[in-house]
Amino acid sequence: MPVTTKLSLTDNLPLTCSRSGTCCHGKMVNLNPWELACLAEAKEMPPRQFRDQYCESGGIRLRFDGRPGWKGLPACSLYRPDFGCSAHPGRPLVCRLYPLGRQKQNEEQFYIYQGHEFPCLEGCPEVDGLPRMTVADYITGQAVRSFEAAQDEYLEVMQNLADGAFVLLLESGLAESDDRKTLRLWRQMGSEEPQQLAQRLGNRWIDRLMLPDPADSIADPVSFSRRHYDLLLSEAEESFGTMEDLPAYSEASGLMMGLALHLGRGLGTDPSELAEHWINTAKKHGARD
Repeated sequence: MPVTTKLSLTDNLPLTCSRSGTCCHGKMVNLNPWELACLAEAKEMPPRQFRDQYCESGGIRLRFDGRPGWKGLPACSLYRPDFGCSAHPGRPLVCRLYPLGRQKQNEEQFYIYQGHEFPCLEGCPEVDGLPRMTVADYITGQAVRSFEAAQDEYLEVMQNLADGAFVLLLESGLAESDDRKTLRLWRQMGSEEPQQLAQRLGNRWIDRLMLPDPADSIADPVSFSRRHYDLLLSEAEESFGTMEDLPAYSEASGLMMGLALHLGRGLGTDPSELAEHWINTAKKHGARD
């Protein structure tokens, strides 16, 4: 089991960024829709074009299909040898924080790293000879606050989508009908690979989930994410407004849960754990699997 070290903002660590780009090789960089839009702006291209060129699984993850570098691992699709990240001003939260992680429990937020040795020392040992920096100074220098706000807001969007799935299951008479198909579908989607779930949801809904209105400004991530949720809700209400039987409610509930799980993966959560959590919650309210 990896050792998790909780950090104080006053801790001094070798946090000066290296130019060797080891953090841009062999990693997994997930994205929320606001981060995708920020990267697209940094590349001066429409979000759809950016997604199709640099992302996979509908846009929730950057491709790592670049020329192999450190330890023979493939580079991020945005990495350029002898230059670095080609979209550095728009880099997502996980890149800004690296090698730190962020955990938030209720209202408490803290930063962590995993392993017995500080991660940068393996890939970029030259940073050990550079001046150390406090965690607080590093966080400030990486301009993470807007990106943390976007992450937190999209976690709310994820929960709201899941709540929609609950409403369709529990308030339609579907759960009372002894339906077992819906929760089984939730579990199946939670265990699917990201590309498989993206295909299940279909291009229309993946586009709605990852490509909000291109006219929306990215200046305020909170407003951006809330307008995005309003658009998703409006689209769902329009699509589900004519449901007449329980199988239709089951399908709609599955779709809303699939959107929540796919977005959750882009936020760095484990969809199988999320699915089980939500299934157990639904069962406490009378649903069956």
